[in-house]
Amino acid sequence: MKRDWKRVILPGLVFQSVLVGGGYGTGAEIGRYFGRQGLWGGLLGLGVTALVWGVLCGLSFDFARVFRTWDYGSMLTLLLGPWALFYDLCYAAMTLIVLGVVNATAVQITGSVWGAAAVSCGTILLVLWGTEAVEKAFSVWSYVLYGVYLLFLLTVFLRFGDGISAEFARREIGTGWLPSGLQYAGYNLVCIPIVLYTVRDAASRRDCLLRGALAGLLGTAPALLLLLAMACDLRCAVGQTSPVGYLFDLLNLPWLALLFQIVLFGTLIETGAGFVKAAADRFSVTGGQYRTVRRAVITVLVTIAGMAASSLGLTGLVSRGYGTVCWGFLLLYALPMLVRGRRMLNRRRH
Repeated sequence: MKRDWKRVILPGLVFQSVLVGGGYGTGAEIGRYFGRQGLWGGLLGLGVTALVWGVLCGLSFDFARVFRTWDYGSMLTLLLGPWALFYDLCYAAMTLIVLGVVNATAVQITGSVWGAAAVSCGTILLVLWGTEAVEKAFSVWSYVLYGVYLLFLLTVFLRFGDGISAEFARREIGTGWLPSGLQYAGYNLVCIPIVLYTVRDAASRRDCLLRGALAGLLGTAPALLLLLAMACDLRCAVGQTSPVGYLFDLLNLPWLALLFQIVLFGTLIETGAGFVKAAADRFSVTGGQYRTVRRAVITVLVTIAGMAASSLGLTGLVSRGYGTVCWGFLLLYALPMLVRGRRMLNRRRH
């Protein structure tokens, strides 16, 4: 049968949409984990991140296909048994942190609390619109995001191409490129179980592995474009609170900066919707005639909790709480999937 490539790349587009959030928008995370290793070191680190995401996405997609676990709750319950409760706690903590960051970023972009209100309303509407609508919205906006990022990189290259070429010629490879790539991949592991519903039509193990590999590549693509753009003045860019803002100051193109902010605002809604949808899917799998009502209530409550987290200053705890929670995803998801999950799949195939 002719492969439907729209469905093949869909998991990667949705995965990228969920994880991009404010980190890719400001470029701060890219500068911290990859730019500080030099351009060549950053590229190697991104390769490590793409590999880790690709392997875990492929394995998780195949697990979901074989055991019909289309939400993270079903997968982790099967994988961890009663220990799945601890994953729920980690996910709840991460959701509050992410939504807090998303809302705070929206306020920063718009200069008003109405920015957070707009993101929250967009999140609720998108989740309640349904799975197919979420998939379509995430896919379309991903193309928009890639287009604007490519335009941004092209503009930087036309203005400061000599600087990028000189950075390539330096061939600097920092000693921390491997741990940085692994660390950044680990920090975003939570996004993989969120997108399981995108492989409902997967027909084979090979299909799942292909979709997983593409997800790893598509997830790191915006980071690659930002790193290449920062290479025009890498040392100064990585030292900025917002490397992207620094580059726009150099370009002095208000229309492009505005376009970038519009795209970033859309990605904030996507990130929030991805996390909220996963929570709604987790707790509305059952419910009979009240399933729709339960889903709506969970969606609204989680979104409001995210706004409260932002207003209470929870985003200030990211530097301390984010890494701690991510250890939970490593111990409760990545390692069990690589060991027990792979063993369960091998037994089922035999």
